[in-house]
Amino acid sequence: MNALAGRRVLVTGARGTFGRHLGAALTAAGAHVVGLDLHADVDAMPPVFGVDLTDPAATPGAVAAAVTRLGGLDLLINNAGVGGPAPAELPPDEVVRRQIEVNLLAAWRTTAAALPALEAAHGRVIFVASRMAVLPLPLAAAYGVSKRALVAYADALRHEVGTHVGVTVVYPSMVDSPIHDSTVAAGLSLRGVSRPEPVEGVVAAILRAAAARRAPRDVATTRRGRLELAVARHAPGLADRLVRRAVAGRVAAGDLDDAALAAGMVRRHRPGGR
Repeated sequence: MNALAGRRVLVTGARGTFGRHLGAALTAAGAHVVGLDLHADVDAMPPVFGVDLTDPAATPGAVAAAVTRLGGLDLLINNAGVGGPAPAELPPDEVVRRQIEVNLLAAWRTTAAALPALEAAHGRVIFVASRMAVLPLPLAAAYGVSKRALVAYADALRHEVGTHVGVTVVYPSMVDSPIHDSTVAAGLSLRGVSRPEPVEGVVAAILRAAAARRAPRDVATTRRGRLELAVARHAPGLADRLVRRAVAGRVAAGDLDDAALAAGMVRRHRPGGR
């Protein structure tokens, strides 16, 4: 990680699970780090500036303040994200809107504000997406949609700025964190469908991408993740069958019987369900 020493880094979602670990690991590697989060903690190490990244008027100023504090910008890590239950069969609500605002539009807005400084430094931007961007799961449509759209944004951005700014997407699987609390509370835990992985592995993958000589395009965080990405991209029919089998197993076990948002799917999986 010597390549990170002296690098000027901005991390969004800096007070969340990934953000706190990223800030600590980057600082330990010798990077100069500033975080952005909804709640400020300017006396922390690294310091965190407060901003609502869904606010188009507030974001550019917060990014500018962070860049000024750092004296430039070599790396932006778009890590901020929210989750929540959102069945695709139901009309979009506030939960859906917020996930699209935070997971997609906030990252887009932050990146646009940071690009002049990144281009001047020939820097990099890393987007923390999700395995669900390529391997969507039922009952979490908003998260999958927002993360797939984030990947599409990163791909378009790479074509526009890739001559001067490296663009990388990282695809973690499920990590135990508060982002899943509302989904668990709704009786829609992903356990049994998505295998948890340690946050340290995700952070290590992000740091490897940041330190690589050339910015990698797509980064899975585990060996299993690389396999899942390959299957999702090259054998989508097989990926669908694997997800359907896992979901059918959970329905048969009664895991979703008390989840009101899953009632339609559970009914259709029962024998004779309509």
